[in-house]
Amino acid sequence: MENNLISLGLENVVVAQTDLSLVDGQNGLLVYRNHWASDLALNHTFEEVAHLLWYGHLPNAEEAKALHDKLAAQRELPAFVKAALDAIPADTDMMSALRTGVSLLGTEDFAAWPPTLEQVIALTAKVPTLVAYRYARLEGREPLAPRADLGHTANYLYMLKGQEPQAAHVRALDAYLILTQEHGLNASTFAGRVVASTRSDLISSVTAAIGALKGPLHGGAPSEVTEMIEAIGTKENAEPWLRAKLEAGERLMGFGHRVYRTYDPRAKALSTIATGLAGDDPWFALAVHVEEVGLRLLKEFKPNRPLNTNVEFYAAAVMRAIGLPDELFTPSFAVSRTVGWCAHILEAAQGKIIRPQSTYTGIMPE
Repeated sequence: MENNLISLGLENVVVAQTDLSLVDGQNGLLVYRNHWASDLALNHTFEEVAHLLWYGHLPNAEEAKALHDKLAAQRELPAFVKAALDAIPADTDMMSALRTGVSLLGTEDFAAWPPTLEQVIALTAKVPTLVAYRYARLEGREPLAPRADLGHTANYLYMLKGQEPQAAHVRALDAYLILTQEHGLNASTFAGRVVASTRSDLISSVTAAIGALKGPLHGGAPSEVTEMIEAIGTKENAEPWLRAKLEAGERLMGFGHRVYRTYDPRAKALSTIATGLAGDDPWFALAVHVEEVGLRLLKEFKPNRPLNTNVEFYAAAVMRAIGLPDELFTPSFAVSRTVGWCAHILEAAQGKIIRPQSTYTGIMPE
């Protein structure tokens, strides 16, 4: 293969057909199965959108209740998984603990091939419990048992915080989780599809996806946005701080996207929700100011590159507003993206093994 045929990072290389989502970076569009993702986030629940991705259509009232009941019935963790999580050292990061917990679920219940919707529902129900169980242990409190009367997002917040969640917080987190359920062949989804294409099991595929999401260039960005805003500290410090970063050739976290060449449509929806939620919160006011300054400076420093606010910027704002600490940002991303991973894995299970080529650049033997 000639070097001029190489596409580093597989950029612009089409490797699959899917009817799950359309990610149009040039025009800033995101579609889930014939529905605008932003409309789904503002008008539907986590379960309803999961139903859309898994079953192909938005549910009626009876179907929505059935999926709620199935998810609620599968939330509890096996005793051996809890014991293993208890044994993980406290200094192990949340995503590594989650990866381990999901891997431990790979028992006979998840071994069937091809993967089934029953497996998908069971795994999606357990991921929030894994995160909340680990977080409670790190906080030194007894993990709460999941509640079947609460929806997927409300139950997740309940287990994390140990108290009945505020309706506004549930609505804001629900919107975030919907907007991050699915996003085409991103790195973690692709990793999951590669494993599934080998006819490996659902748990192995999702474990691979979690490993990819753990990387700071993928799922770690929201916490880095928070760190950036807190390092800036005041509105007066925003321009000199951001300018110094750009002059040093460094990235501004929360700006730019591998796909989108215009404003990230997910950021638009989240900004609306976060603005209403945060009110007069000074941290959020600083975040809005940092966005304005950042966009202006990016146009000055990189006039030929369309760098706009991405979903991670306002994801950080929503997480901060509902009181979730930085260490829960990426695990919460995994809670939502499990839906999309599983939908893609169900597709990939029917396809051809993914086996790209590479170009050898070493020395040939004599």
